[in-house]
Amino acid sequence: MTDEKEKGLMSMFEGSRSREFFGEKSTTRHLPWSILVVLLALTFWLVLALSAAENQRYALQTKACQDRIFPTELDMGCLAQVKSRQHWWQHVGHALVHLGS
Repeated sequence: MTDEKEKGLMSMFEGSRSREFFGEKSTTRHLPWSILVVLLALTFWLVLALSAAENQRYALQTKACQDRIFPTELDMGCLAQVKSRQHWWQHVGHALVHLGS
């Protein structure tokens, strides 16, 4: 008899129950959103790496980090900190337009 009362009581509150609890079936498609987040993170990382590589390549091309005492050597401290163009997007744009050079 208590099971019937409990089922009756629970059926009254079934409509007011929220649709989703942790661990229950979700209507959200998590796989496409997860793939999108991973691809965006990968793209962000690749843009940062491309910008850093083009920054150092352009500094080497313009000889911005040539050692003052030994002209045939490079100043590695300068190469690690050099800003050969004003903005990171200039490096990315140049690298994407001039892929072969």
